[in-house]
Amino acid sequence: MGAPRRDVRRDPAPEVRTFWAALPTEGRWLLSTVAIQTLGRGLTLPFTLIYLHEVRGFELGLSGTLMALIAVVGFLVTGPGGAMVDRYGARAVLLVGLAAMIVGNLTLAFATTPAVAAAALVLVGFNFGVSWPAFNALIAAVVSGELRQQYFGINFALVNLGIGVGGVVGGLLADVDRPGTFTAIFVGDAVTGLVPLALLLAPLRHVHGRASAPEDGSTPAAVGYLAILGQPAVRWLTLLTFVATFIGYGQHEAGFPGFARQAAEVSTRTVGLAFAVNTVVIVVLQFSVLNRIKRHLRTRVMVVMAFIWALAWGLLGAAGIVPGSSLAIAGVLAYMAVFALGETLLQPTVPAMANDLATDHTRGRYNAITAAAFQGGAIAGPVVAGFLLQHDLAAVYIAIMVAGCVAIAAMALALERHVPASANGGGEVRSPTTEVV
Repeated sequence: MGAPRRDVRRDPAPEVRTFWAALPTEGRWLLSTVAIQTLGRGLTLPFTLIYLHEVRGFELGLSGTLMALIAVVGFLVTGPGGAMVDRYGARAVLLVGLAAMIVGNLTLAFATTPAVAAAALVLVGFNFGVSWPAFNALIAAVVSGELRQQYFGINFALVNLGIGVGGVVGGLLADVDRPGTFTAIFVGDAVTGLVPLALLLAPLRHVHGRASAPEDGSTPAAVGYLAILGQPAVRWLTLLTFVATFIGYGQHEAGFPGFARQAAEVSTRTVGLAFAVNTVVIVVLQFSVLNRIKRHLRTRVMVVMAFIWALAWGLLGAAGIVPGSSLAIAGVLAYMAVFALGETLLQPTVPAMANDLATDHTRGRYNAITAAAFQGGAIAGPVVAGFLLQHDLAAVYIAIMVAGCVAIAAMALALERHVPASANGGGEVRSPTTEVV
């Protein structure tokens, strides 16, 4: 009799408990409220443009321009925000960003003129730009080693869960014939910001996220963005992040919905369902994926992600060949499911690598560079998609997306030649010296 077959299925529950037990108290606090914090963002994210145009009566073009303020302001303040994180600490910057977000959403809830709406969206964009590098730096300050990669992955799943649930709740509440419902969801977004604010002011008030001074009394030399970008590993990682965002998240607001409606000719209900599928796949698979990529080179994980995304874009392209059919619907839904699998590979690796490349005194700036690359891709993606789809170049659009995936794989292999093993998951990762308590 041969050896019994080993059951390859693993119960993730014990591993989840092991991960939770390994987290420091500060890490548990940060992770335990992520879904609640992002639920407010989900309440308003899909409905801001509808609110500005259909409820407040702004012209569609003006409404789109106002929406762009979030990304543009976020991009502009990311660099200064990263420098402030290194100078004043991640906690202080997060507190300022959260205060701006709360005021911005409360203002937007009652905005009746474009000028007031613009001021509100500038505040929201400011928070988006400074909070991203600050939050990642705060995570890196309290979680180190392999645990850090797991943390970033699980945090991403919880963010998607919060936004997904918020989107469903917002969809049930929002009604263009009852303007008060939109006021309510923006106020709700502001209220959820009180959760992380309370967290930082009470149980995490001692976690400043700023590197402690060296024991010998010396002051670390200031390192600027140009010096950081002078490192080949940082340049390749930044370029990879930009392209990944351009062909990924940059297409979610314009490219994917536009192709699904115009080329695949599916209903808006199918488009909404596709986003729900994306959220479910990420939430269900993220922890299992994290266990499978342990101790694998992060650059090789990025290569696998690139080919998974190429498959996803191929599925969406196939949906355009049979427009309006059940196969088109299946192709659109399959695209989002496969794309989500790739996301579970990307999100734990890029921020973990960026923070492992950084020193404790430059962590804010490293995270700001990654955030700026992401925001740049998110700005460029809809512009290119809109141009191609407007000129009926759907096939060219898909070809560019697939070519971008191939480029990501090539960039990941180029990055591998420059990144140290400690930042690529191939060696021991330096423990942070940041003073937490």
